[in-house]
Amino acid sequence: MAPEPPGEPAPALSPDDLLAVLPRLTRLRSALSKGRLVERAAQAASPSLDRPAVGVLVTLLAAGEPLRIGEIADRMQVVGPHITRQVQALEKRHLVRRIADPLDRRASLIEPTETGNEVAHRYVASLLGWFAEVLADWPQQDRDDLLRLLARFADDVTARLALPEGEGEQA
Repeated sequence: MAPEPPGEPAPALSPDDLLAVLPRLTRLRSALSKGRLVERAAQAASPSLDRPAVGVLVTLLAAGEPLRIGEIADRMQVVGPHITRQVQALEKRHLVRRIADPLDRRASLIEPTETGNEVAHRYVASLLGWFAEVLADWPQQDRDDLLRLLARFADDVTARLALPEGEGEQA
């Protein structure tokens, strides 16, 4: 399939094109779920932490800066009270700490401790190592294309889901 000339919209995908990918997405979701990939990576990071707690640490690692609880919740696509409980548990284990928000002294920012960062790095290394093994025999161009297109797809899906309901839907 040749790329469209710049400035010209791509033709709409047919229902058959979309239907052809659905079984593959379902198989991928099932394989990742049944393979317990995320759970295994969480165990490698810290056997005594559950997935949501590791998720908070990884979210902070990915942000590269301290975040408010609401920002963590938004990035993880969960509700704030859930993150509040996770942060409290992580604080008790000295994996995160609260610091004053320099822009609003009434608010707190959450940042990982050195140990919290180590746990997040172990999780990421375990997960990425697994995917690196899967892709090891792929030609470099295929890996580059996958990473580029997967990033674009994830960004577009996330942006589309963030639109108010009904907006952006085709007639």
